[in-house]
This record gives sequence, C-alpha cells and structure tokens, in this order.
Amino acid sequence: MGEPFKRRWTRTWTWSGSGTRFPSRTRTGAAAAVLGSVVVLGGIQGSAADAQTVEIVSTPTRTCHGTQPKGSLAGHARDGFPEDTPLERTLSYVDELVTGRHASIYTGMVLDEDATSLDVYRIPSAPFDTAVCDAAEEGVTVRLHDRDINEKDLNALLDRVTEDMSRWDGTFALREAGLDGTGFVEVGVDDPDTAEPILHKAYGERNAKYLRVEYAPQAHLA
Repeated sequence: MGEPFKRRWTRTWTWSGSGTRFPSRTRTGAAAAVLGSVVVLGGIQGSAADAQTVEIVSTPTRTCHGTQPKGSLAGHARDGFPEDTPLERTLSYVDELVTGRHASIYTGMVLDEDATSLDVYRIPSAPFDTAVCDAAEEGVTVRLHDRDINEKDLNALLDRVTEDMSRWDGTFALREAGLDGTGFVEVGVDDPDTAEPILHKAYGERNAKYLRVEYAPQAHLA
C-alpha cells in the first residue's frame, strides 16, 4: 500500500540560480516536498507570544469522531474548497473558524483523504475544540494537536527567512522556505549540516525550535 494521500496548506518560496523568487500557495499531496510559509524567528510578537508553552508532540491531545448527519455543514463552503463529502464539508467549516474568530490560536492543518481525517494544530483552546468536534460530520475523525505558536507568527518568521535569502551566499544556498502545516518552518538548503547551526544561532533559541532545515535541490527556470 502507498502512503496515504494528505494535503497541507502552505506558502512556499523557491529561488532560481539567478536569485529570482517564486511564491506559491497550494494544497499539496503527501508525496510532494511540503514547505510552507517561512519566517525567520528572531523575536516574534503577536497573540502567540504570551501563550503557555507546550511541548511539541506528535500525538494528538484530543481525538473526536464526527456525529453530525451527513450534509449538516452544507452552506459553509469556502472559496477553493469543494464540499462533496463529509470530510470536505468539515474541512471547509474548520477553515471558516480558523480564518475568523479563532485565527489567533490556529497553527495549521493536514488533511488525510484516505483515512477521512483532519489533523488540526492549534494553541490549546477549549471553545475552538468544542466548536470543531461538535460540528464534524459523521465518518470524519478530527485530531487536535497542541502547539505554542500560531500561523500568523510562523508567517512572520517565514518573511524574515525569505528576506535573508542572499545573506548566506558563499556559506550555503537557501533554496526553499515554507510552513509545513504542523507548526514548523521548513527551510530547504544545499548543505543542511552547515546551514542548521548557523540558522539556529542567527534566529535565536526561542525560534530555532520551529525551524526544520532539510536538503532541497536547485530550482530552475522552465
């Protein structure tokens, strides 16, 4: 069996050999290299700055199984989101929450269509968790994961990274940067062993825990 098909919502920056920067915001498959909004961590301000720090863990802190009748979330369609299935309708509803009154606690989402599940990464919030779990349609599993930073602050870090794209010329090549959908900024470089300690030092201990430095091939103009 192949890897389950998953989608993540990311903003990815790639650079060509000439230094040209190509932005894109996409929903990507699990087989693709998922790099999201990259922001260099240096002193992030905002709603997450005073949030209680929680350990970054890979297991959900809460799992709920949808109980609402199929079709109950019809009418919550968002631009670019289909609503043909319970999972798609639930996703569209959650997106409505995280771009609205719960934006300050939202970190990211990963959709697994094969498992009919949605992983939501957020700063712990009982009202948000209740809203999501109470609304999920039957057949959909929602897993809620604790994070201590929101998407806005991760994007601020990403912006700082992209602004520094030429800062490391001659030491290593920064080729891609983006949010991975789970609460990290992924940075693609030609030499991870060289780049990782430099980036961690440059952006500080507080921000380093959100950086994932990995190898990325050189982008080329079509």
